[in-house]
Amino acid sequence: MQKKYLVLACFAGLAMGACQTQSTHKKLIKPVFSAEDMDLTTDPGQNFYQYANGGWMKQHPLPDDKSRYGSFDVLAEESKEKVKTIIEKAAAEKGAKGSISQKIGDFYNAGMDIEAINKAGNTPIQPMLKKINAIESKAEVATFISELQKQQFTPLFYFYASADQRNSKMNIAGIYQAGLGMPDRDYYLTDDETSAKLREAYTLYLTKLFALGGLAEDEAENKAKNVMAFETQLAEASNTRLENRDPHATYNKVSVEDLKAMAPQFPWNQYLDGIAMPNPGDINVSQPKFIKSVAAMYETESLDTWKNFLSAVVLRNTATYLSDDFVNANFAFYGEALSGQKAMEPRWKRVIANTSSALGEAVGQLFVAEYFPPAAKQRMDNLVENLRIAFGQRIDQLEWMSDETKKAAHEKLAAIRVKIGYPKEWRDYSALEISNDSYLNNILASNRFDFAHDMSKVGKAVDMEEWHMTPQTVNAYYSPVGNEVVFPAAILQPPFFYLDGDDAVNYGAIGVVIGHEMTHGFDDKGRLYGKDGNLQTWWTQNDSLRFSVRTQVLVDQFNKIEVLPGTFADGELSLGENIADLGGLAISYQAYQNAIKDKGEIADIDGFTDEQRFFLAYSRVWAQNIRDKEILRRTKTDVHSLGINRVNGPLPNLQEFYKAFNIDNNAALFIAPENRAIIW
Repeated sequence: MQKKYLVLACFAGLAMGACQTQSTHKKLIKPVFSAEDMDLTTDPGQNFYQYANGGWMKQHPLPDDKSRYGSFDVLAEESKEKVKTIIEKAAAEKGAKGSISQKIGDFYNAGMDIEAINKAGNTPIQPMLKKINAIESKAEVATFISELQKQQFTPLFYFYASADQRNSKMNIAGIYQAGLGMPDRDYYLTDDETSAKLREAYTLYLTKLFALGGLAEDEAENKAKNVMAFETQLAEASNTRLENRDPHATYNKVSVEDLKAMAPQFPWNQYLDGIAMPNPGDINVSQPKFIKSVAAMYETESLDTWKNFLSAVVLRNTATYLSDDFVNANFAFYGEALSGQKAMEPRWKRVIANTSSALGEAVGQLFVAEYFPPAAKQRMDNLVENLRIAFGQRIDQLEWMSDETKKAAHEKLAAIRVKIGYPKEWRDYSALEISNDSYLNNILASNRFDFAHDMSKVGKAVDMEEWHMTPQTVNAYYSPVGNEVVFPAAILQPPFFYLDGDDAVNYGAIGVVIGHEMTHGFDDKGRLYGKDGNLQTWWTQNDSLRFSVRTQVLVDQFNKIEVLPGTFADGELSLGENIADLGGLAISYQAYQNAIKDKGEIADIDGFTDEQRFFLAYSRVWAQNIRDKEILRRTKTDVHSLGINRVNGPLPNLQEFYKAFNIDNNAALFIAPENRAIIW
């Protein structure tokens, strides 16, 4: 389902864990790092990722319906099973009209009624396609774009509410580039064999969609080529992902009058009236160049081209909710061609995901009641404060930072707000109408409900208690404008978090997650925001220069990593996440040392010292198998490094890692001390 654009620094590109456990006491659960999970034939200094995870990877081959499958994904699958139990129970209750159980149950049941969906074929989208066919003027194009925007189809750009980055306590409207059917502009523009094949596959996909929508094959093919050319123009006007990481470049607050002057060819008054936002106030235009190009295209592109493009937007935004022929065509491109998947996920998983998205906090409330013990929240509270103390100590130890900037860094660290488990108040879904008549209609009703909810925030104070992930999500995030770290309930399970487990493992896993998210407030992007979440300068110029020199070391290290023959990691695109991984490790290790300083000698477990267990626990989180196509896709589009590089990349920068495993300067992973990245 289409959700609005958010500026969040998340722990994972997608969710991923499971360590073996044994109970040596009724309450004490000790993670086991057995030879079966590891590859003890590999020298840890040669390839620590393989040493820590080789056995696990061998035991967990890629399922056909996955492009990547790791320990993180295992936990996500477990969460899906729990959500399935919750949703099926709600569906079985056959609740009264308007009740949460009725809405959850009807949404899920409508999605699972594949017989009715197949029987309907393309009928559910015919009203929208007929509207497009009936368009006779450019003015009607703008009206229909507004209609699609309210459905959250984002035909050209996202229009959304978010905190003003220079006045973070207030929400303003925002515009952010969109409109592409492929994941990134580079897929349209890069001149290599892989990209050329994907462009061909995408054109075939569009052709298939037009044909399924009711057109003859030759007409479908012509329209697909026309849309591909149109989207290529959008791609040429789009910022790169690296450009979009610069919050100064993407902060361009304008009035509606200024917007009209910036891009005069587009009928902004008509568009804003169409989305019921005639007077939104100031708007942040993240990519002015893109909006100017869109406006120019509005004037220069033919009416037929616009109609073809809008039809394609409808078709590709609804395909996964229609009959099997649409779903299969969608998978052939986005699953097989892009990511190398061999099979689709079972239907129940896809419908569960959409139900959980549409009624996120309603499902989340049930999830928390069933699966999240209060004791877990208390222990997390303690861990977070321990990490905060350790981070403060790390700041004090920095030789490269001035006292002036250290003082401001301490203030920002102290101001970080923490959310654990679930929201204090649950969202009200009473205005969302759901029935068991049509899966697509329920999807669209949810999208309209979410868009209206989002627009209701414009011009109002930011709700500091709002969450941007549901409790059942296996992930975590940092919000720079909120200066807050958020840990949903679902991630607070093994292999990240053991309620009564070994401290070394908890600090190596969930402790690093906490430190990772905190470090995002001080990475190359997060450091540009002050303690109140405002985009501002709070570093001295010399400290900023010294920081850039140190982060460049990390960029250079990752740029040298060959992910596939001839393809290298992107150290600039992934810099923020790599800083956060390195910082999270250093901070959590210090927090762990603080926690055990009065406990005397810590016993080995399963033949591993506590320091070794710390690094093994961190590495186990990123155990995974991944397809080559997915490696290429993620390297191009994901700000997170690949799992292997989240282990073998940051660890050689930590002296404690060398000491724990007796790694000498002959090891492949060895980095001379003077060449290590030492930041936080």
